[in-house]
Amino acid sequence: MKALKTLSHSLLPVLLTAYLAACSGGSGESVQTNVPPEIDDEDTGIVYNGPSPATDDVNNFKLNVWDNLAGTDRCGSCHVAGEQAPMFVRADDINLAYADANNLVDLSAPSLSRLVTKVAEGHNCWRPEASVCADVITNYIEAWASASGAEATQVVLTAPPEYEVGSSRSFPSDPSNFEATVYPLLNQYCANCHSEGSATQQQPFLASEDVDVAYQAAKTRMNLDAPAASRLVVRLRSEAHNCWSNCSADANAMEAAIAEFAGNIPLTEVDPELVISRQLGLPDGIVASSGGRVESSVIALYEFKTGSGSVAFDTSGVDPALDLNLIGNVEWVGSWGLRINDGKAQGATASSRKLHSMITATGEYSIEAWVVPDNVAQDGPARIVTYSGGDDIRNFTLGQTTYDYNFLSRSSESDANGMPMLSTPSAQEILQATLQHVIVNFDPIDGRSIYVNGELVAQNTDMPGNLNDWDDTFALAVGSEVDNQNLWMGTVRMLAIHNRVLSAEDIMANFEAGVGEKFFLLFGVSHLIDFPEAYVVFEVQQFDNYAYLFNTPFFISLDKDEPAPNDLVIEGLRIGLNGQEVATGQTYANLAVTINADNYDAANGVPLSQLGALIPLDKGPDDDQFFISFDRIGSASYDRPEEDAPVAIPPEIVSEQSDIGVRTFDEVNLTLSNISTVPVTNSLVAETFAMVRQQMPTVESATGFLASHQSGVMQLSVAYCTALMNDNTLRSNFFPDFNFSAPISTAFDGDGKAQIIEPLMASLLAHEIDLGGSSAALATQPEPIEFEMELSNLIDEMAGSDTQTAVIATCASAFGSAVMLVQ
Repeated sequence: MKALKTLSHSLLPVLLTAYLAACSGGSGESVQTNVPPEIDDEDTGIVYNGPSPATDDVNNFKLNVWDNLAGTDRCGSCHVAGEQAPMFVRADDINLAYADANNLVDLSAPSLSRLVTKVAEGHNCWRPEASVCADVITNYIEAWASASGAEATQVVLTAPPEYEVGSSRSFPSDPSNFEATVYPLLNQYCANCHSEGSATQQQPFLASEDVDVAYQAAKTRMNLDAPAASRLVVRLRSEAHNCWSNCSADANAMEAAIAEFAGNIPLTEVDPELVISRQLGLPDGIVASSGGRVESSVIALYEFKTGSGSVAFDTSGVDPALDLNLIGNVEWVGSWGLRINDGKAQGATASSRKLHSMITATGEYSIEAWVVPDNVAQDGPARIVTYSGGDDIRNFTLGQTTYDYNFLSRSSESDANGMPMLSTPSAQEILQATLQHVIVNFDPIDGRSIYVNGELVAQNTDMPGNLNDWDDTFALAVGSEVDNQNLWMGTVRMLAIHNRVLSAEDIMANFEAGVGEKFFLLFGVSHLIDFPEAYVVFEVQQFDNYAYLFNTPFFISLDKDEPAPNDLVIEGLRIGLNGQEVATGQTYANLAVTINADNYDAANGVPLSQLGALIPLDKGPDDDQFFISFDRIGSASYDRPEEDAPVAIPPEIVSEQSDIGVRTFDEVNLTLSNISTVPVTNSLVAETFAMVRQQMPTVESATGFLASHQSGVMQLSVAYCTALMNDNTLRSNFFPDFNFSAPISTAFDGDGKAQIIEPLMASLLAHEIDLGGSSAALATQPEPIEFEMELSNLIDEMAGSDTQTAVIATCASAFGSAVMLVQ
């Protein structure tokens, strides 16, 4: 019975927040992005009194690059008139500065500009990490390029080095070898920081008390082929990181342990019968441009490229930098991102103030994020991104409630908590536990909107207003509320805050630009077919700390003068890793394509598939080596043996069955009808049931109950309670003594709560029952006083709503709880 009570209580807040999320939606027009306000040179401490810019491009250079780098704390201390060449920030003549800058930048590929690479090498960086300065300057040049109409360079495919597939070692799945060799050193000398139980815990947890966790964290920091090159060794030998005695001796001990670990792993020899391509690693790939993003109004930007440390840097280049400190269990993701496990990333109040000043100046804003929610059971709303002062006061929040994204924005038309919030339609289950591009907009005229993967999914034009009531003492946080409440679990791959609304066209452009570092891997196949410079090309990126994403393969020859292949057949393509075909993720195993003059384009090749494949990460992005194999390519073929049929596992015979289970979909519908007195034929109820019927339990076993089942039960409960409130006769019969016309500030005074709670409990048989002169609660129901207290607390939390909404939420929480569901 204790488990039953706990389940009952835990579902109440889920139902409440889901009800609130279900009450929003809509559509509307997109908003045109305006030009952001200029920043006066006085803001940087530099006054320009020279000749006017000779052209629009010179002016764009000044606004986007010169104004940001001319300060004496950056490049203006050296690269000025009469000082060190090149004089690209000279203050006497912007046109001469422009001429020098043109020799240092590549507007078609800003990240390759000499101005960027020089700083990336450590030259005069004003931020804690040289890579951060490089990213900031890249963004300045990209803004110049965008303003000038420059286009990103089209990726030019060039032949990679030729490597034959060789033997290799791969990490075993069993950590016992690691536990006996490397782990003792890590656990003894690194646990003070790199473990979950440490007071100063720091990722990666390679010294965790759980050896499986430690093994997974240490894998990418050990080089099985060259132990001396392992990151664990380099940190000791070259960087003197946390040596426990003598750094050289400690590095030798770590190298010896890794060498012993690697020596116990047998070499994997590639199957000589396979028809295979040449071998490549990610470092052999060609960087795929991800240009085309609209960032003209970005005031805070987090690309999470650093990959280590306790700070996520703001690389927008807009001062002051709003860097985020990582607190608690927060993990860097190798594909550029932060994974929130049980912690948050939070900025200082002082640097967060720039959000207040720059957004209230325009009266509009957009929050843009690439996110991967851990699951669809989080609620609260769970805080993905929030600029707030606590659990019930904020300027804005992007959150999650089960399958919904929530947008709370404080304005003259909302309360101090940003309520009522805008949410994606619950019935559409927009939010999924996969990579999604999410943008929320606030416009003083057109109100609020939510876009997911480039599509408008929710809008409320009835709540425009101004931002005059925003509070500049709040802080920006990612992953939880600033007071550590309402944890959100998942991965944030990118976060940008704009002080202008992004138009629908801008949003689609940013969605199509994608996120993360991507490579083109060209797998050579000319040795298999009679066709020069032939390659099968994949777009590849590290997806997270555990997998790579292989996407949209195509066939092409780099010899553009070569005529199309003559009916070249490609069948059964598989991806190999470190000397063997991987066991999972073989999306292209059934591929069958014939290439000829009808479909071959010398410039773009022939698409082989529009699908993607997740391939497990083994040694890490620097060391993993890939190849592809074919069942057939041209005249070369492999007679793949039939796979053994899986062995049927005999069903487990359970001698004892549970005494309780859950109601199935039809039972839930009829039960809700009986306890609410609303007929199943009610139009709102019937429509909702038809929509969520397949989302509810189909079997009575409690072990098969999922979060999605509860979401369906929740939505149907809301429908029944709404129908009950909308029928005056049914409502009066069910709640005969309650005054529905009273405002929420007085409606629940005195006996008001009891007039709602007691009829609900009676309908569920959750109250005490007269048993021949004595009263007692049913043994199969929760303690009445505890259930009553949960509903009472819920009413208190609804103080910001209206009376009828509070009653509907309380009713739905009771009807949709385990008290009704479990039988």
